Amino acid sequence: MSTISIAIQKGGSGKTTTTMNLAAALQQMGNKILLIDLDPQANLTQALGFLDEPNPTIYEMLRDASMGEIPDINKAILQAGEMDLIPAALDLATAELELVSVYGREKLLTKLLAPIKKQYDYIFIDCPPAIGMLTVNALVASDYVLMPLQAEYLPLKGVHAFMQTFRKIRNQLNENLNVLGFVLTKYNQRKNMNKSILKRLQDDYGNKVFETRIRENIALATAQEKGVDIYRHDKTSNGAIDYLKLANEFLIKIE
Repeated sequence: MSTISIAIQKGGSGKTTTTMNLAAALQQMGNKILLIDLDPQANLTQALGFLDEPNPTIYEMLRDASMGEIPDINKAILQAGEMDLIPAALDLATAELELVSVYGREKLLTKLLAPIKKQYDYIFIDCPPAIGMLTVNALVASDYVLMPLQAEYLPLKGVHAFMQTFRKIRNQLNENLNVLGFVLTKYNQRKNMNKSILKRLQDDYGNKVFETRIRENIALATAQEKGVDIYRHDKTSNGAIDYLKLANEFLIKIE
């Protein structure tokens, strides 16, 4: 059983798309999956078809935990196809401020997940695109971090910034946290910039860069509009093929 944060200090990286579709590919292989939407934008929750704000969400769970209680996290779990989801809502944004003065605030998510971790093969946490208390909680609760990014200059800078935070978390709060790897999204091998960024990433991080690249594919966006993962939308699409390939590589790296 492993917990994986999907995180990078840059929006529009393919974070939510990778969270839901890598998880869905692993579920197709027979794994039991829990998804956690820890982004106040609630994109993962909405992309899985929950357009009305669910209740309770991860916010209520964190709020109660910050008051010294350990609420039953099972009450927040929803069914998203064949996967489980702990949803987010917009009020999660207030958690950043509310947790600042809470003792042991970095480990609240860890405590919430402890009773249910053994029920799942993999737990994926979709993190906010910024370093704050929510992302710190995710990294402290995780075994690995996986970073999706577009093969462009600014996302590459986001990787370098995030790695500084990663080292601090590992040194001070979670010595068991490891980088699983970097995944390039919306990749077009005909674009010189994409190829150039890939080479720079490989030069900097070597075999931590996944061989699988997620190609530009309209079906991935269409699936999210319909509130389903790519396998419930079009399992023959390039997006479905790429994420299945990524899932196979993921299993090799995580063993």
